[in-house]
Amino acid sequence: MNDTASDDPFDDPRVAALYDLDNPPGDDHAHFRAVADRVAARVIVDLGCGTGSLTVSLVGDGRTVYGIDPAASMLDVARTRAGGDRVHWQQGDATALAALVTDGTVDLVTMTGNVAQHIIGAAWPETLAAITRALRPGGLVAFETRNPAAREWDTWTRDNTYGSRDTAEGRLTEWLDGTTLDDVVVSFTAHNVWESTGEHQALVNRLQFRTRDELTRDLEAAELTPTMINGGWHGEPVTDSSRLFVVTATKS
Repeated sequence: MNDTASDDPFDDPRVAALYDLDNPPGDDHAHFRAVADRVAARVIVDLGCGTGSLTVSLVGDGRTVYGIDPAASMLDVARTRAGGDRVHWQQGDATALAALVTDGTVDLVTMTGNVAQHIIGAAWPETLAAITRALRPGGLVAFETRNPAAREWDTWTRDNTYGSRDTAEGRLTEWLDGTTLDDVVVSFTAHNVWESTGEHQALVNRLQFRTRDELTRDLEAAELTPTMINGGWHGEPVTDSSRLFVVTATKS
C-alpha cells in the first residue's frame, strides 16, 4: 500500500469530486440565501466557497457574486457548475478580498460549513478585519461554527466512522482517527484508501472551536456587532447540546 500525507486535505481532485456527495444542499444553503434576500444583497462574497454549490445559487439579476477558496481543485469543480460563469472565482483566502472588491462595497460575506473553524489562531482576527474592511456600513457577515460544548469530536474515531463506498475513482475505504484536543484546536486525520491503486491518503484536519462568548468578543473586536447567534438553522436557542452556532454580525 502506498501511503501519502497531506496538510491540505481539500486540494485533491478526488476529494473535491466527493465534496458535494458528502455536503448536499439543505437548511444551511436555504438560510444563507434567505439572509442575502432579506438584506437585498447586491455584492456577495462566499469566502471558502469550496465547490461553489451555494455560491452559484446566490447568483441573481443585478447581483455580483465572488467565490474565494484556497484549494484549486475545489475551484476547478466550481467553474464547471451551471451558472459558474456568472461568479467571479478567485484562489486564495481573506487577503484576496482587497484585490477583488473595493473596500466598503460588499453587502454580505458568507462562510459556510467548517470554513470559520479552519481559520486558526491569529488568522481569525485578521480574517474578520479583512471582512470588516470589505463590508459597507450595515453590511453583514454570516457563518456557522460548531459548538464546543457538544464535544462532537468525541465521535471522530475509527469505530464510529469506518466504511467503504463506490466512487468515480473506484472503491474507497475511509475513516477518521487520531483526534486530539490542544486547548481550542481539534486535530484529526481523515484516511482514504483508494482500493484500485492501493494509495492510502492521510488527510490532516485542524478545526478551532470557539464558544459563544469568544465569538462575540472576536466579532466586536473587529467592529462587527453580532445580531444573531442561534443554535440551529430555524432560530433555535443556544443550549449546551446545540451542535451549531448560526451567526450573523453587522458592520456599524
